[in-house]
Amino acid sequence: VQLVESGGGLVQPGGSLTLSCAASGFNFSASGMSWGRQAPGKELERVSGIWSHGRSAYYVDAVKGRFTISRDNTKNMLYLQMDNLKPEDTAVYYCAKDYLFSDHTPRGQGTQVTVSG
Repeated sequence: VQLVESGGGLVQPGGSLTLSCAASGFNFSASGMSWGRQAPGKELERVSGIWSHGRSAYYVDAVKGRFTISRDNTKNMLYLQMDNLKPEDTAVYYCAKDYLFSDHTPRGQGTQVTVSG
């Protein structure tokens, strides 16, 4: 399993970013996928997940209505569109091979998102 996140960066409050995750080494189109994050000094937390077919997804309350998860099974890619970003969204964001992100889920190295203005 290899997962490589990209797209993080520094953005002002209210701004947008799109994270990408390139997956390889497993049957991506058959796997639920998810995003999680870890803010400074805090534990890993679940953010969003999407079923293998892409027609069902969930979001934690903190990001509902602002973040959109999607996938392209033809390209083995997972995405997280983040709009109306807030300072509390600052964290390292991880892509994971499972519908329910957890400490035990195989994940990438992460990409830093910093919301500050």
